[in-house]
Amino acid sequence: MPHPSPPLRLRAAVFDAYGTLLDVHAAVARHAARLGEAAAPVSALWRSKQLEWSWMLSATGAYEPFWSLTDRALGHALAVHGIADTGLRADLLAAYRELDAYPDAAPMLAALRGRGLGTAILSNGSPEMLQAAVEAGGLALLLDDVLSVDPLRCFKPDRRVYALATARFACQPHEIAFVSSNAWDAYGAMRFGFRTFWVNRVGAPVEYWLDETATILRGLDALPAALA
Repeated sequence: MPHPSPPLRLRAAVFDAYGTLLDVHAAVARHAARLGEAAAPVSALWRSKQLEWSWMLSATGAYEPFWSLTDRALGHALAVHGIADTGLRADLLAAYRELDAYPDAAPMLAALRGRGLGTAILSNGSPEMLQAAVEAGGLALLLDDVLSVDPLRCFKPDRRVYALATARFACQPHEIAFVSSNAWDAYGAMRFGFRTFWVNRVGAPVEYWLDETATILRGLDALPAALA
């Protein structure tokens, strides 16, 4: 009688940064009173243009550092809503360098490290902005590495970006658990071969067939049990 195959051993858990470990809306939240009713739509448009422009650049073979895209996207969002306060723009951009980590991020990372798993960020973010955000969020000591797309000069979901993680941990894709709150990123990671987890905090409708190809979590605190 054949013996059942042993479960696949994970070597590391790799995380998207913005929206997954770090709250991308925290920058606007700190200055919401100055933005008034425009706060929520400005934050949403800022984020959507930041991502849209990264995809457009990658699709056309061009590159610009993510920090520059973040600045440009903020300027666009403020212009759309008729906000010309240069001091507010500077304050919002500065706040983006020190985003709040989600409350469940640090305990989850500590739990995974306690099991001997490697932990890392794999992000579109520029190295300097990632370093500042990770330190501000209190996550630096809980990560083995922070991997940026910057040396490749392309953005996720390009397969070359996901390969940075397998190179860092000297392993095969199936030995990495990849965690993202961005459905498009989770799909790209799944196509690369990672064991993929989509953090769907707000219960959004499923995209990219992730109900068939990924494990869906409502928060990072559910990850340790899902990896058990």
